[in-house]
Amino acid sequence: MKWDLKNILQSIITDWRQFLSKCLLMTVCLCFLIILPVQAGINDDRFDGNIFVVYAGNGSLVPPKENLPTALKEHKPIFMAFYVDDSKDCKQYAITIDRVQEFYGRPAEIIPVNVDLIPQKDKYEPTEAGYYYSGKVPQVVVFNTDGKVVLNKTGQVPFEEIDDKFREIFDLLPRTESVELKRRSYNEFSSELAK
Repeated sequence: MKWDLKNILQSIITDWRQFLSKCLLMTVCLCFLIILPVQAGINDDRFDGNIFVVYAGNGSLVPPKENLPTALKEHKPIFMAFYVDDSKDCKQYAITIDRVQEFYGRPAEIIPVNVDLIPQKDKYEPTEAGYYYSGKVPQVVVFNTDGKVVLNKTGQVPFEEIDDKFREIFDLLPRTESVELKRRSYNEFSSELAK
């Protein structure tokens, strides 16, 4: 009698292990079929993280060092860039924003503004980012030291156009008369896209 009870228990345990392993195998197979891998990239409108970290290699842009009211009070030149993290155009433009910070990040205030975080209001004050937002991204707004808007454009505004405005603000020689500065490559992804 003892021998039969032992065999019965062993067969139950063996059957239970087989059942459990089959369930586990089935679950893993279903996970591979149901869960699609994340396939975001620079040429699509899918979210895959902060665009400045992922595509420009520069996480220091977000959050900005100062906000718009403080920079206006200090009479600093301001470069404000409106963006969203899930826009193909903004992902591609992140490199240009990073380049602006590289050349003008110390004397000017660089303020990237995620439009998803602009509070919805009927009316904005001139010291609020929503006052300048046109509804399209990317958008670039450049202020001079008096707080006057000297450039306000949507789309992928070329670095050279932004550079020209900053050269006027800082009373620098035009690009045609000065030596072109070479950019040091520190992120192989952004340096490949900048070419």
